[in-house]
Amino acid sequence: MLTLGNMFVLMLLATGAAWLWHNHGLRERALERVKQHCAKLDIELLDGNVALKRIGLVRDAHGRRRLARIYNFEFTVTGEQRHAGTITQFGAHSAHIELAPYPFEAKPEPHSAEVIELSQWRQDHAKDHNNLRR
Repeated sequence: MLTLGNMFVLMLLATGAAWLWHNHGLRERALERVKQHCAKLDIELLDGNVALKRIGLVRDAHGRRRLARIYNFEFTVTGEQRHAGTITQFGAHSAHIELAPYPFEAKPEPHSAEVIELSQWRQDHAKDHNNLRR
């Protein structure tokens, strides 16, 4: 026989299960957002996961305090060192991703700084210019 107390316990368990399921979905969204961010910056997300650091009140972009989930993750640039990062989420919306300072390689300029003699350039391009006139 189902009593009022038993119904309360069942509803409490169902609420807890729904809350856990919802948190799992939010964690997956945070993980996907971090993967996209790391790919954009050409860095590697380590361990392929994010870990819940805390749930608390955090100021949003408008200065209002809202309930937020803050997840930690680790990334690497060189494959040798681990660096920490955090992502803050207000519900299903990512507020911002913060990365610890990390080294990066400066990419060389695609154009070389080769000096060309103007007279030589004119001779080389005069042939192309004459061919276009014909």
